[in-house]
Amino acid sequence: MSAADSVLLIAFGGPEKPEDIRPFLQLVTAGRRIPPERIEEVAHHYEAIGGRSPLNELTFKQAKGLRRALKREGLSHPVFVGMRNWHPFLHETLAAMKDLGHRRALGIILSSFQTEASWERYLADVAAAREKVGPGAPEVAYAPPWFDHPRFIEAVADRVAEALGRVAPESRKAAPVVFTAHSVPAAMADGSPYVAQFTAAARAVAEKLSHPRWSLAYQSRSGSPREPWLEPDIADVLRGLAGEGIGDVVVAPIGFVCDHVEVLYDLDVAARQLAEKQGARFHRAAAVNDHPAFVEMLADLARAGLGK
Repeated sequence: MSAADSVLLIAFGGPEKPEDIRPFLQLVTAGRRIPPERIEEVAHHYEAIGGRSPLNELTFKQAKGLRRALKREGLSHPVFVGMRNWHPFLHETLAAMKDLGHRRALGIILSSFQTEASWERYLADVAAAREKVGPGAPEVAYAPPWFDHPRFIEAVADRVAEALGRVAPESRKAAPVVFTAHSVPAAMADGSPYVAQFTAAARAVAEKLSHPRWSLAYQSRSGSPREPWLEPDIADVLRGLAGEGIGDVVVAPIGFVCDHVEVLYDLDVAARQLAEKQGARFHRAAAVNDHPAFVEMLADLARAGLGK
């Protein structure tokens, strides 16, 4: 593919108002064997965090920051946002790009680690969206995985440092930092670099902070209880730490680029309640969201992909 004339940020998408919640969840779970009661349970989680997800808004903030970073370097390439599961859907964005005369886009997938449930499905959804748009749909080439990009590590480290700053100074060094990512079926993980990338990124953050005590946990499992999924679950990790008499625990959702229901409910509500019930003080690090270092990472990826 010849040089790209635009940048496309590719994100998961989320409901923006209460009446969006159930249609959104139907889209997300289409073709999957998710029990209706589980879908309704997640709908209530969205209702508990205000009836919407900030993911879309935050993704547009990331795009705005990227646009500014490119402009500072004299690059006028427009930055678009396409969502897998809500407006603006990928096909809507690609159709708008086509109408504006764009023919080749650099796609940046906003998913920290690679597995079939993340990276591969984004690729498949872009291909399906291009087919839906039809002849003249922009071609899309992709930036490489960025789980170990120094700017991403810097952004996460800064978020973790902020959370550690809420721990009393005399307890800070001993406070465990638990990095979390979305659990996926074990069979799916076995055929991907997901766990290796998660581990490498978490280790890099801990080393940058010179923080000796850290571990990994998985969260937000949504599949059949009969199917093995990645473990340990964050709930089990929190119980174990409480059993050791740990007073403070920092949880860092490194596997989530933006605050979404997995962060705002599964961690801020469910995990926090469990930790506090066990007698531990729970400190959640923010997702990278539109952290300046993360935006600079996006700019680095864009410059490299645009050949600038």
